[in-house]
Amino acid sequence: MGALDRVQDIFRIPELRRRILFTLAILVVYRLGGHVPTPGVNSEALVAAFSQQSNTLFGLYDLFVGGSFAKATVFALGIMPYISVSIIFQLLGAVIPYFEKLQKEGEEGRKKITQYTRLGTVALAAAQSLAFARFLESMGAQGVPVVPNPGFGFQLMTMITQTAGTILIMWLGEQITERGIGNGISLIIFIGIVARFPADIINTARALQVGSLSPVVAAILGIIFVLVIASVVAMTQAQRKIPVQYAKRVVGRKMYGGQTTHIPLRVNTAGVIPIIFAQSLIMLPSTLALAFQGNALVQGLANFVAHGTWAYVLIYGLTIIFFTYFYTAIVLNPTDMADNMKKYGGFIPGIRAGRKTSEYIDRILSRITLPGAIFLALIAVLPDILIVRFNVPFYFGGTSVLIVVGVALDTLQQIESHLLMRHYEGLTGVSKMRGRR
Repeated sequence: MGALDRVQDIFRIPELRRRILFTLAILVVYRLGGHVPTPGVNSEALVAAFSQQSNTLFGLYDLFVGGSFAKATVFALGIMPYISVSIIFQLLGAVIPYFEKLQKEGEEGRKKITQYTRLGTVALAAAQSLAFARFLESMGAQGVPVVPNPGFGFQLMTMITQTAGTILIMWLGEQITERGIGNGISLIIFIGIVARFPADIINTARALQVGSLSPVVAAILGIIFVLVIASVVAMTQAQRKIPVQYAKRVVGRKMYGGQTTHIPLRVNTAGVIPIIFAQSLIMLPSTLALAFQGNALVQGLANFVAHGTWAYVLIYGLTIIFFTYFYTAIVLNPTDMADNMKKYGGFIPGIRAGRKTSEYIDRILSRITLPGAIFLALIAVLPDILIVRFNVPFYFGGTSVLIVVGVALDTLQQIESHLLMRHYEGLTGVSKMRGRR
């Protein structure tokens, strides 16, 4: 069966066809909303002013919202307030007993955390939109202000419109998750990144036309890109399986256990979060340099860790490795895993249950996290090496490629599940595709 036949199988299943079309419709709505400008903003002055912000935190933020931040649209904040609050509550679950208890309560606990996350998203979006309004009022290009009529009215209007925009995006993402295909929040970030690809292709064609990028270099870069994407797919899917044996036990008249299973520990457990944390930290000096222009100390620090310098590459890479271990330690708790195994009569062959099992899992996790952390660091610094050393006219690698590949794999895995459930062969024909989680 060819690839075209497998794609046709997707649309032969009414429910799967309906889910995919619904997802596409929601994504179209999201992209249309990304072009609705915030009232009271001079678009031409804004574009000129934002051209100086590409290597700051604002440029990073703009990457996740598909360019809406630089255009100051009603979707300027994107889904990032929701993501930030979700990460905050995940971190709180590791340090505050109340949230740790909620995380262990199953469906009811998850509903409470979701409710808190939504409320936190509204509060954070309101605060960020107010700060964004004041930031726009302070901007200008060649003497032309970005906001012709600043004041309380503009700030209130911006706060209302952008907070409402974030709430709408959050609702759209939840609708995709419930009624569409794939994770809605991830797909919204995914489509925002992919929306930049046409402009990147046009920039590459122009660079080839004017001669700033030679055809030989372009061909070599094409091979590098294919290898990078293949390595990201392999690393995203890579996992270490720890065998687990469950002892037989009798409950009433039934016998339970006796089967053999495994604990899948992913090489890249932390995902893209360490790169986001590291980028926010490494871009902080350049952002502060814009706010404190004329300050020799801040300007010197910004120049020291500027894009393309070896200090930037080294500090950026080491920070990613640190955050990879830090976030992995928060997401996976070997002690809890060992306690749960012991509770249900499970044990790792050759390892004593309890503390020895916890130490064994922790040792394995520490070993497999190191290659994953180094890989994340290499992928993250790749764009800066390509742009500075090879004059590549677009941004490739780092956060964007990890998110695009990860979300694509997750979505394809869900489509694969629908096909196999209805006795179709599946997209790959071998039924071995694994999701990210």
